[in-house]
Amino acid sequence: MNCGGRSPATIRCKYCSACLTVTPGERAIQCAQCCGVTRIRRSMRLPLTALPRPAAPAAAFPCTRGKKRAVLIGITYAGMRRGCGELRGPINDVKCMRQLLCQRFGFPSDCIIMLTDDQKDPFRLPTKDNIRMAMQWLVQGCSYGDSLVFHFSGLGAQVPDEDCDEADGYDEAICPMDSFQKGPILDDEINEAIVRPLVHGAKLHAVVDACHSATVLDLPFFCHMSRSGNWQWEDHRPPSGACKGTSGGQAVLISGYSDGKSKFSMTPEAYASVGAMTHSFIKAVECEPSGVTYGRLLTSMKAIMTNGGGSCNLQGPVGAPVRKVANFSGVQEPNLSSSEMFDIYRKPFAL
Repeated sequence: MNCGGRSPATIRCKYCSACLTVTPGERAIQCAQCCGVTRIRRSMRLPLTALPRPAAPAAAFPCTRGKKRAVLIGITYAGMRRGCGELRGPINDVKCMRQLLCQRFGFPSDCIIMLTDDQKDPFRLPTKDNIRMAMQWLVQGCSYGDSLVFHFSGLGAQVPDEDCDEADGYDEAICPMDSFQKGPILDDEINEAIVRPLVHGAKLHAVVDACHSATVLDLPFFCHMSRSGNWQWEDHRPPSGACKGTSGGQAVLISGYSDGKSKFSMTPEAYASVGAMTHSFIKAVECEPSGVTYGRLLTSMKAIMTNGGGSCNLQGPVGAPVRKVANFSGVQEPNLSSSEMFDIYRKPFAL
């Protein structure tokens, strides 16, 4: 569709009818006016295989290939969203997660990539291309015994599914800082980038603090709390029969449930803040003993979300100045998805 200009690569926003410029090859574009995501018709985009993936220069990402590696992404979208304030919390989320990984789980600091939109280094900005390169770096050459972490704090989105591989009819997505120019990163791409390459003995933990993030890794099995108060599994393998698993390794996503009615919580005060999902995860890990099971960790996170209120009392030098919890993702309770089902009341959580 042409919105009246000369360029054929424009479409109307599905939600507010604003004119959107389409980047060739992308499958969806986000509107800067209403933040809605519109699917781009197949006829208007180039095959993904015809587009070269960006290549990072040699010095862009660490050459160190430790057994423990992490990619941490926090985006405030400062100045990006018309009529909407910036998110308060994502950058502090990244700093707190880095502290947790280094101090509690022994991740080497030089094996952690942080992408935040306050960086001066252009290769440390959470653009779509940089996030893609970081995901590639995370899993490249993974082997037995590797422990990988992917953390995202920012905006999520839902897009109508066109591949018949979503039970609810929607793809989930994360929104890079240039999502309004290049579109979000869909769960199909995230699954292909960091889930399928996992070989036997390699494990990935993803923690995503964003709206519409419950199944953003497109993993085949989903665990949530039932009405009886127990954590139970659901089979979310795609109706199309598409493979969404690993190459022998294990992938686990800890994310949050939202009914879509909760509004983003902005924090206009001059207090440092942290996201509700990230806060509950870090606080639960700090409070629970080493070897805590996944079931106990999720239960503890749920209790923190329910009873924690708006105050933050994370430990350590990074958590000390953080005083507010900002539920910018509208998350109401945690849930978990995985490449395989397991007994969450027996399996210990470890990174």
